[in-house]
Amino acid sequence: MKNYSKITPEGTKDLLFEECLANRTVSSILGKVFSQRGFHEVLTPGIEFYDLFKEEVSGIPMEAMFKMSDSKGRLMVVRPDSTLPIARMVTTRLMNERHPIRLYYNQRVYRYNPGLTGRSNEVMQTGIELIGAKGKRADLETITTAVEALSKCVPDFRIELGNAKFYRALARKLPVSDSEREQIRQLIESKNYSALNSELDKLEQTQAVNMIRRLPRLFGGVEVLDEAITMCEDEKALRSLEYVREIYNDLMKIGLGDRVMIDLGLVQRNDYYSDIVFSGYVMGSGEPVLIGGRYDKLLDNFDRPAAAIGFGINVDALANVMMKRGNVPQKKKPDVLVHSEDGYEIKAIKYTSDLLGAGIVGENSVFETLEQALDYAKFNGIKKLTLVGEEIKTIDTGV
Repeated sequence: MKNYSKITPEGTKDLLFEECLANRTVSSILGKVFSQRGFHEVLTPGIEFYDLFKEEVSGIPMEAMFKMSDSKGRLMVVRPDSTLPIARMVTTRLMNERHPIRLYYNQRVYRYNPGLTGRSNEVMQTGIELIGAKGKRADLETITTAVEALSKCVPDFRIELGNAKFYRALARKLPVSDSEREQIRQLIESKNYSALNSELDKLEQTQAVNMIRRLPRLFGGVEVLDEAITMCEDEKALRSLEYVREIYNDLMKIGLGDRVMIDLGLVQRNDYYSDIVFSGYVMGSGEPVLIGGRYDKLLDNFDRPAAAIGFGINVDALANVMMKRGNVPQKKKPDVLVHSEDGYEIKAIKYTSDLLGAGIVGENSVFETLEQALDYAKFNGIKKLTLVGEEIKTIDTGV
């Protein structure tokens, strides 16, 4: 049997030094934004019962989840999503809390990506859930929180707006099975024009088919909505477009300018989202770093209906961008290496603690000889070595 003890599973990686610092920095920045806006942190278990994530509820294919069984033979999954566990928590442990409930999280999610296509199977995700609030005020609160979160990390982000109702109204008119409809949705989401046209060419060329064919290209400013309206006759779809226009115009009033775009091809997990949807992008990342939207029907699955909206941010992707740009503080080297003569080990440890208390970064030497300690200090760029014995001496390492 092949031994895999020296490699990580596909789609995972070790995070080292600066990567850890970048990840922690982003999580800290975003957590501060959320808490200052009245959101309270929660954590959910890393493993859950599969029933919580059934595909008809989560929109996540069973084959995309990492599965196991407990001691009673019950099917379990490693957490593939944060919103559903929080929905469970809200409808059980927080059932008596007054709405709206503002929650945020920072935890890893695990989902199998066939072929990976540059994506990881393990992602640190942070985000918010605003439970029990509906209407434009709640939508604007959530989207502007997303804007603030990204702006605290990178200056060149972009938010794209869409509406799940719009695609759903059109998709219902397609004479196809549910599985074929899902395949078409995936092709729109990936903006695979060629494959999408091949699928739609098999159908009668109705207005709905022609409109869906155009969806991946309906991207830009308000002119996108004007074009879509001229091509659409469905009343529900038209109302959803007007709501996107309303949200877009409100966001323009706070000076976002070209930071906000309209993308009617935003159709991710369309059985999950119910109304406004949005994604966030930054230069240097080939995938959205933020995905969110309204999911008013999700809590119906827990027999406690409530309006809800939220978003999740890929911390790893955002940290990677910030690290490449040099926007993450570098790991600080010790100012001094403290080495003890034989018999003065505790004195050296106490001396190092005193340095730390004074705001000086000191590292206690674990080497047997002064020569080894000096060699280590030079290799790691530590400029001073303090030798602790009967007396305390400071040596310049020559770095």
